[in-house]
Amino acid sequence: MAKTPMMTAVKRPKRFTDVLYIANEQQASAEIKWFLKQKKLSSLILSIDDFHHALDWLDMIGTVIIDTQGLTITQQQKLARTIESLEMNNIGVILLNNKMELPVKSFSLAPTKSSFFIPNSTETVSIDELWVRISVNLAYRKKSSKSSGIVVKPAVPPMSAQNKSHNKLAEQLHMTGNMVENLTEHLRLAGLVQRDFLPTQLPNSNKVRWVAVFLPAEWVSGDIYDIVRIDEEHIAFYLADAVGHSMPAALLTMFIKQALVMRQTAGNSYNIFSPAEVMSNLNVKMAEQRFSGYQFATCCYFLLNTKTLELTYARAGHPYPILIRPKAEPKQLEIRGSLLGVFKQAEYGQETIQLEPGDKLLLYSDGAEPIIGRLDDSSVFHYSEELYQIKDLPITDMFDKFTEIAKSKQVNNCEVDDVTAVGFEIL
Repeated sequence: MAKTPMMTAVKRPKRFTDVLYIANEQQASAEIKWFLKQKKLSSLILSIDDFHHALDWLDMIGTVIIDTQGLTITQQQKLARTIESLEMNNIGVILLNNKMELPVKSFSLAPTKSSFFIPNSTETVSIDELWVRISVNLAYRKKSSKSSGIVVKPAVPPMSAQNKSHNKLAEQLHMTGNMVENLTEHLRLAGLVQRDFLPTQLPNSNKVRWVAVFLPAEWVSGDIYDIVRIDEEHIAFYLADAVGHSMPAALLTMFIKQALVMRQTAGNSYNIFSPAEVMSNLNVKMAEQRFSGYQFATCCYFLLNTKTLELTYARAGHPYPILIRPKAEPKQLEIRGSLLGVFKQAEYGQETIQLEPGDKLLLYSDGAEPIIGRLDDSSVFHYSEELYQIKDLPITDMFDKFTEIAKSKQVNNCEVDDVTAVGFEIL
């Protein structure tokens, strides 16, 4: 690993870079600088706000360290998308959740890809373990990436050996085909099981009409939602999005489904948890579980009083839900809230709004962002033309059009994601 000067520019590196260090600002701590220097690792420092500039040259990066300390609320919202982008490019990620003061003794790590990392994680690990994890990531990356510059030219065997190789290759291809078919069938069945965890009936009434869309990018999804009537006056609903894709993310959604508790029963009485309490309790459970991979999620949780039409909600790093009122501009329901499973002591607030007849609410996962709208470089959200075209339709028609747009939307392979949305209309 050649030692190169610390880089702070956003431009494409001239050579393969061992470590991309991402933080809230374009600077690394003294501990990290010391560590990279001692291990003679080439490095590039980048602010999380500038990460989107690096998407075109991730082939030049070996592994990524993300320092989560001091991230603003806006930067925390970008964290999940950043990790997903790296995961889709097969780049191992190491999160630094806590740093020790000098002299350097240990770091708190949270691995995000079990296939790249030592499976057992601890509250604090030594510098040696940090080095091991980086080495494993780089070994995998340089072996599988063309950016390593290693090209092996196969030798040409004699004719007799070619015939034997041809027969052996045919046999291997046949076995591989069977394995692929079996794996596909297993994933298909897993997808069906996952759908069994989704609500089969929606609590429609003469006051509220509910709709939902669930479009996995693969057989299984990293999204999950639920809509539950808690008692005669309250309906609770949420949408959660596990960071990552495929089976690991789908398994995390099953954990979320079971760990998210909406109310507590004691004898003949019960207590309905507030949205802030639901988010806080779920976050603690996820943080304490210490998953070896895909351990983070975003979520929005709502509690609707169908008698008073008061809507109370809390949020954990999820895209802001959208309130759509008749003949009015769509409005994002903004509220703070960190990702689930990252910071054990994270606090979650809640807000309450009064709904009126004709109001609609749209809650969606980040895979639907190309349909809903995007943040510009100044962190200003702009709604899409597609949303403006469908926002004034009745909620059922609106979601029918939403589904058509989602299925026909052309996106880059690196941006393919699960699309899930939940909504309701006050009749």
